[in-house]
Amino acid sequence: MAGEPQPDCLFCKIVAGEIPATLVRETGTTVAFRDINPQAPTHVLVIPRLHYPDAASLAAAEPQVLADVLGEAGQVAADEKIDGTGYRVVFNTGAGAGQTVFHAHAHVLGGRGLEWPPG
Repeated sequence: MAGEPQPDCLFCKIVAGEIPATLVRETGTTVAFRDINPQAPTHVLVIPRLHYPDAASLAAAEPQVLADVLGEAGQVAADEKIDGTGYRVVFNTGAGAGQTVFHAHAHVLGGRGLEWPPG
């Protein structure tokens, strides 16, 4: 069921402390940790503690939690000192867009020039 921890979800296991991650920040609604395959000098994932498969379903069911994820993305950028030089927040939605873990999450990327268009 959406919103409930899923036993086969990697990110739900990180939230539960069952799988280790390099945590950057935690709040009552979010967890932020370093990506294990960074695409930039700073690459942090910000996830909701609640399980929703993508950002759209999270927004529909829990708009305040999605706002919390975005707010934490900005705080991560400030903590990592990339807020002054620029950073990107990315939500991949669906396998065709590169989503590999189907638990809503934001990528916070920075610390190098980020080209446009991406990918």
